[in-house]
Amino acid sequence: MALEKKSGYRKNFSLSVTFIALISILFILSLFLAFNYSKKSIENEFVSEKVNVLEESIKPYNEFFQNKMPEVSYYNGFLDSATASKFVDTIALKFPFISKVKFYDSEVRNTPVKDGMNAGHFSIGPKSIFQFGKTVKPDSVKLFSESDTRSFKVDDDFNGMALKLVRFIDKLDTASVPSQEELFTNFSVVLSNKITYLNIPRREDLKVYKEMLQSKLNPAPVYQQDMLVFQLDPHKIKIINTRPLLYQNIRVEPLTYDPIDTSDENITTEIALPGAFSDFKLYFTSSKSYIKKEIFIYFMPIALVLLLVYGVLLLVAFLIYRNLNINSKMFKLQYDFVNNLTHEFKTPVSVIKIAGNNIKSATALSQKEQQLYGKILDEEADKLNGLMNKLLAFTQIENKAIKLNQEEVNIKDFIESTIESHTLKHPDFAITYEVSGFKTFITDPVLLGSLFDNLAENAYKYSNPGNKKLNISAKLIKGVLVFRFTDKGIGIPSSELNNIFKKFFRIQNEYNQMGSVGLGLAFCKELVNFMQGEITVKSKVGVGTEFKIVLPYNS
Repeated sequence: MALEKKSGYRKNFSLSVTFIALISILFILSLFLAFNYSKKSIENEFVSEKVNVLEESIKPYNEFFQNKMPEVSYYNGFLDSATASKFVDTIALKFPFISKVKFYDSEVRNTPVKDGMNAGHFSIGPKSIFQFGKTVKPDSVKLFSESDTRSFKVDDDFNGMALKLVRFIDKLDTASVPSQEELFTNFSVVLSNKITYLNIPRREDLKVYKEMLQSKLNPAPVYQQDMLVFQLDPHKIKIINTRPLLYQNIRVEPLTYDPIDTSDENITTEIALPGAFSDFKLYFTSSKSYIKKEIFIYFMPIALVLLLVYGVLLLVAFLIYRNLNINSKMFKLQYDFVNNLTHEFKTPVSVIKIAGNNIKSATALSQKEQQLYGKILDEEADKLNGLMNKLLAFTQIENKAIKLNQEEVNIKDFIESTIESHTLKHPDFAITYEVSGFKTFITDPVLLGSLFDNLAENAYKYSNPGNKKLNISAKLIKGVLVFRFTDKGIGIPSSELNNIFKKFFRIQNEYNQMGSVGLGLAFCKELVNFMQGEITVKSKVGVGTEFKIVLPYNS
């Protein structure tokens, strides 16, 4: 922290913590609101989706009423009991809600009838009456026949339909053509659980009916009319539950039905049935625990999207934190680099300045003093020049500003030259080497020399006195050159191995207290990459370090 204050850099990690806390609160709040929204949506669907259930469940009734029932008119009144029985069997099988059908085989006359309706000179009455259905016993099929001697009184169903027919004929405009909807409406009666249907006469027959109503025709005509009364059972309607996960139970109940159990554990809704079932309704019930399953099915995709957004925001927070951390480390490295570079420049500059002042202030210099000061100035200038060259070369290589020279290099001569240079500089440095598989190869000798010099200097610098040893191995293995630099130095901690090739990075130890800029190994890494190779390191603290360089072999 002292360094951060001193350098003026602030990580401000509290910003990341605040950001994470804020998005976590928003995430939890979003989940809460999403769940309430899901709950409200499902409750609304519980009320609205009943229309779809009604439409699907009532489809057979609509098909019967609009398509099947009008087929009676195709017979033009000549439907007999046997054909009527087959017709009823067919529709009862397809439409289970039809419990019983009463069939009236009727006649329209221009003379009065005993059983039926007489209006003016128009009369309509049944010749025979039959009833069909699963509950009808065989001896009860025939209800009436003209040949019966017993007294008979036509029921209200027949009278009601006959009266409706008379009124329609009385108002009929024979000059115009009545619509199919008008005919269908006037030749059918829809009551509670019952539909009465009279076959629709032809237009010519209707004109004759109107004449029969007004006057007696000669000869007196007779027309056949069939009437059927369909008894319906609403409890036999097949309920199609289009939302089985929403509606736990659906049943048909009277409109006046009011459940005794009004527990808060259940949710209910209802919708009235149409047409002949208008005195009944579909009654929907579901327990709250049952509804919760549907709520969670609705809620889960929303929750997953929110979780994905939350994850992305967390990733952003992590990247912000990582960048802050990296920037902090980079700032520290650059800060150390500037300090160390200043020290590296300051030391030789100070020595040069002192030597220059001594030369300037001295009245006379002996030959020995001239040689001493000359050597000092030359060595310090070489240090400054070497440091500047390394920085310049690093920048040029990093930016691909130089070209790779291709020259043939004798590997033994090259290694021996490196050994001679470093043992001359450091007499206590013991360097050995071995070469196998090749003698010469094509490379850039200047860059290879910089690589060897840096690794050799590294091995010498980070080895204890009396144990400054280095072995250089050069082998041709499977078509590539493998160089190994193995020392007996202090080693590198495993936690630092991933960082040693980074610019400005320095391991904090006694050997780095003075004069390390943190460019040596980073420079080696850039050199190897520029030469289209790779460099790796293995190390054990207190045992030593091995750098492995793999380069392409060009012979």
